[in-house]
Amino acid sequence: MTAVRSLTVRPPELDPAAPTTAETLPVGSGATVRAYVGELVRRHRRAFALLIGANTLAVVASMTGPWLLGGLVQDLADGVDDIPMARITALFVVALLVQAYFVRAVRLRGAVLGERMLADLREDFLVRSVGLPPGVLERAGTGDLLSRITTDIDRLANAMREAVPQLTIAAVWLTLLIGGLTVTAPTLAPVILLAVPVLFLGCRWYFKRAPSAYRSEAAGYASVAAALAETVDAGRTVEAHRLGESRVAQSDERIRVWTSWERYTLYLRTILFPTFDASQTVIQLSVLTIGGVYVFQGWIDVGQLTTSALISQMLVDPIGQILRWYDELQVAQVSLARLVGVRDIEPDAGDASVRPDGRDVHADEVHFGYREGVDVLRKVSLEVRPGTRLALVGPSGAGKSTLGRLLAGIYAPRAGQITLGGAELSRMQAERVRSHVALVNQEHHVFVGSLRDNLRLARTGAEDAELWAALGAVDADGWARALDDGLDTEVGSGGTALTPAQAQQIALARLVLADPHTLVLDEATSLLDPRAARNLERSLARVLDGRTVVAIAHRLHTAHDADVIAVVEDGRIRELGSHDELVSADGAYAALWRSWHG
Repeated sequence: MTAVRSLTVRPPELDPAAPTTAETLPVGSGATVRAYVGELVRRHRRAFALLIGANTLAVVASMTGPWLLGGLVQDLADGVDDIPMARITALFVVALLVQAYFVRAVRLRGAVLGERMLADLREDFLVRSVGLPPGVLERAGTGDLLSRITTDIDRLANAMREAVPQLTIAAVWLTLLIGGLTVTAPTLAPVILLAVPVLFLGCRWYFKRAPSAYRSEAAGYASVAAALAETVDAGRTVEAHRLGESRVAQSDERIRVWTSWERYTLYLRTILFPTFDASQTVIQLSVLTIGGVYVFQGWIDVGQLTTSALISQMLVDPIGQILRWYDELQVAQVSLARLVGVRDIEPDAGDASVRPDGRDVHADEVHFGYREGVDVLRKVSLEVRPGTRLALVGPSGAGKSTLGRLLAGIYAPRAGQITLGGAELSRMQAERVRSHVALVNQEHHVFVGSLRDNLRLARTGAEDAELWAALGAVDADGWARALDDGLDTEVGSGGTALTPAQAQQIALARLVLADPHTLVLDEATSLLDPRAARNLERSLARVLDGRTVVAIAHRLHTAHDADVIAVVEDGRIRELGSHDELVSADGAYAALWRSWHG
């Protein structure tokens, strides 16, 4: 009883545990959704035209039966003795065969059209997401992004496969049936308008509430997915700090809010569908009652009434399909808005005319923050000359990784500027920035496929000799040559299992193949044991000779080997100099060095 009462009181409210505004990626506006739908229709306009044409023939064939039966009833009423039953039966059978053939064609073409549009949607979302500025995706996190590419795609699948084609079919069907009714009995056709107020009031009540309810339902599910993903990702931390009960409580609360919205949208449907049934009853009663009066008045004959009654009965299916699939589209529209929301983010096009004239990197009075009014970095000025090895050191949370991402062009400063060869990084095209500067952090991924394909992500046309050379540069050729199929070995999920260190070596080998002149290494060797990490860095030193390297490290041996060390504390550069200079200065770096050496 409690669950039932919760449906009828008022829509639930999302509490702070499940905020709807927490998503970094936006939800597409109505204009964006309409523009994308129009684009899809234009892409597949030939398929839509064929679908409408086949459906038109199917509907016309379906009206042959009522027309024949109406004529037969009129002949009987007129007392005609010589009724050509054989001809009527033959026409009826032919009409059924024609209708069956074109209904099959409509179903087939509709299914194919839906699959093609769904494939287009998946591809468009992926291409657009990959083209977004890297900082946007980093701030978005995994929860919202995963829910869009999984749950929202799943919800759209049924709409794309069936709702859009079926709505098109139903609209054509309804239009032709009303046209057939008008031709059969022009004076009786307006009677069906008596059902419009019932439908209008019910649909107006429903569609005033449904879109926002479905959006909240989708946001609630996204918050559930985010909570579960965070708990799984941080499972060991949750266990270590005994946070299990609080995480379960948070998940339960988010699930409660989500299911409350699910129940509310179900309640909305319990109002809509009885309204539809009532409108159908009104249509049938109106046609039969008023049509009977018209027959007695001599305004129409009994054959016209019979045909009109049968056609009005046929209106049940297209009206039902329109309401059913339009309701389905309310759910799909929310998912579509979440997927096409990435189109509201301006792509990182940059200015093609902005080109670097040199390799020096310069930061001038840079301020940056992830949230409005809260700066992570303040008044950061730094110059990195070509070929310099710069190490960024400091306590956790000081802003080292953020500064590294700014120097790599991932983020743009809020104030000040960062230039490469005199050209402002934030104004350069992303592809041009990546050809000069590359970021490698402690996060890495091995894609499903061969080892060769994983390496060629950095340079598509690389020959096998270049791939082996890149693996050798990061001390990975030994274990790679020991694989059963060498470069053809399948790796990634379902393939040969690689250790975290091997996966990181693949990421670094891609870096060697990409061959940028400036590298930002954000704890790039953190998953290797100290001895292996030091050996790898020595190997990289030979390969990266002459390149500019910005290394963000917690192990001070990296700083010891650097040309220049920048000590970052509280979002500012507190010290700058070589290892010997900073040790002699007996400041923050000297304290870190003494602490590291015990």
